[in-house]
Amino acid sequence: MQETPQPAAEELRARLDTVEARLASVASADPPPGLTEPDPDGDERWEAGQVWAHVAEFVPYWMGETEKVIAAASPEPVPFGRIKTDAARIEAIERGRHEAATDVISRVSASIEEVRVFTAELDQLEWTARGAHPTRGVMTVRQIFQRFVAEHLEEHVAQLEKLAGLSPGRAPAS
Repeated sequence: MQETPQPAAEELRARLDTVEARLASVASADPPPGLTEPDPDGDERWEAGQVWAHVAEFVPYWMGETEKVIAAASPEPVPFGRIKTDAARIEAIERGRHEAATDVISRVSASIEEVRVFTAELDQLEWTARGAHPTRGVMTVRQIFQRFVAEHLEEHVAQLEKLAGLSPGRAPAS
């Protein structure tokens, strides 16, 4: 059965709504001390500021990458993406790591809204446009948004909640 664009956009929107609310809750809490657990695919351990800086830079990055995949209008997968050692990624995280989460969340929310608006307008052909990631291989635009935006945000908000001593999805005490 072919997936229609509307359910894909609605599913993504629901995940983004949930994760954005969780991010807002964590942003309003005092900055948690300590380092995250190592990421599943490596050994990166970050303080909260680094997580916030990464969240702020990756949503616009992946949005731009999906736009390139769609714009290519190619029957073949279009090269897209980056790996963890990408210099621009590392520089953006370092540059933003000392910003207050309460300042970063407004940019993150704006980027999430851009994703909502953009994906609401995608048609079937655009959702199924294919890109070739350097390590994950061929992915559709739908898969790119699900993995590199929604799931990635969910992973990082869980890290922030854990640093703050919160259960996933629980708001901080006032």
